Amino acid sequence: MRVCGVELAGNDANIALLNLENGMFRIPDCRTRKVSLQKAATAHELKYFQKSFAQLVQDYKIEKIIIRQRPMKGKFAGGAIGFKLEAALELLSGVEVIVMPPTEIKSALKENGMFVDFAETGLKSFQKQAFETALAYVSKDL
Repeated sequence: MRVCGVELAGNDANIALLNLENGMFRIPDCRTRKVSLQKAATAHELKYFQKSFAQLVQDYKIEKIIIRQRPMKGKFAGGAIGFKLEAALELLSGVEVIVMPPTEIKSALKENGMFVDFAETGLKSFQKQAFETALAYVSKDL
């Protein structure tokens, strides 16, 4: 199973790919670390973002996209553009999209005792939340 963890931050969808094969996970190489909305969140720009992400899904044979849920209000609330990006991802065809709450992510990582030294993954620091989201999802199946 190949999943793509996503953390939405501003105009960016930070991503981390993760494979689960025979109870082992692997981080495949990926040509991009984030997919960004280039300008304002116009319909044209959102369609381009969605098309770019759909191409990524097709090229890397991603089966599931796991999005880290953001609060709708409060100090860490997601902005309007982030929710538009989330909707664009949820409307992709040919791939299952799951929104995972941070509490469930934390719980899954703790319960399954999966500890990975993030520094050894080769990912950039801004990908950490996306990686943990993907790892939490695949660790639920172990």
